[in-house]
Amino acid sequence: MGDVLAGIHATWEFDTDSVLIRFERGIRTPKLFQSLRERRIPHAALSSVTLTPGKRGTVVLHAVPRPGADPLLEAAAGQLKDGSDPYRLVLPAERETLAEYYADELRALLGPDAAEPAERFLVAAPEAPMHFKAYDGRASFDGNRISFRWFWTGASTAKWKAGDQTFPVSELSGVEWRSPEAFDGYLRLVPRGAPSADAGAGTGMSPVTGKGAAALRTDSAPPGPQSSAPRPTQADQDPAAVIFGLGYGPVHESLPFAAAVLESVRRRQSTPVAVPASAVRRDPADIAERIRHLGELHQAGLVTDDEFSAKKAQLLAEL
Repeated sequence: MGDVLAGIHATWEFDTDSVLIRFERGIRTPKLFQSLRERRIPHAALSSVTLTPGKRGTVVLHAVPRPGADPLLEAAAGQLKDGSDPYRLVLPAERETLAEYYADELRALLGPDAAEPAERFLVAAPEAPMHFKAYDGRASFDGNRISFRWFWTGASTAKWKAGDQTFPVSELSGVEWRSPEAFDGYLRLVPRGAPSADAGAGTGMSPVTGKGAAALRTDSAPPGPQSSAPRPTQADQDPAAVIFGLGYGPVHESLPFAAAVLESVRRRQSTPVAVPASAVRRDPADIAERIRHLGELHQAGLVTDDEFSAKKAQLLAEL
């Protein structure tokens, strides 16, 4: 399309295969938007597009991402408020007709798998290096390792006894993020093979409230070196977690951090798993459909030549 639609706090640029969202840096712009700066959303990452009335003479154009397509929203696990949702463009009501036009254009570009969860992240995560101050320590991520350095004014005795911590991404299976806007917000790393400290881990459910905590992991990951030790239930006692507080670990700092860690963990776990010779053969029609979808991703530039060839060979081997 090549057009531009300017709204409140953001501008959407419509390209042939994606939407480039540029966020303003004004004092009234949500801090998360200012932190993200801009995001490119491939059409393949979207599941639907809606246009609804907003507040005080506005309309809201909402490009809804597919589950599993965006590491930022996966880490957030439904905890973002509407005003901080980067997929919502708020416009004055007099632009409703123009917004409806672009909504229709985007809907026409959605792929056949729009209603299905994405098999991998299609939207880029915030880039490392990253760091932020939590209430009990400083969290840093260089792209390969996450480090926690404790503050003597906030860290628990358990964390001081454990000492400063460093976690290679290769030894993690996921990350749990509970919004600092909740009473007991935290960021917790999940070692490979370790049981989650939360009763609701793996479901996005908090054991206390039944909602609000992201628990993102890959249960099939083999046990890691830290998996044998029981994990503390409370984040303030867990050396693999940092806790938030007033002014510590705000959403615009801790959520992009969690998304970057999650994307790095998933990327390292995406190596193909060999299919046993005795495995049941897959439906040829299903294999053909998956290869067709893979070809679309390849043509859209979302899959490299090497990734396309390797995955296609893997699918053909299942016949």
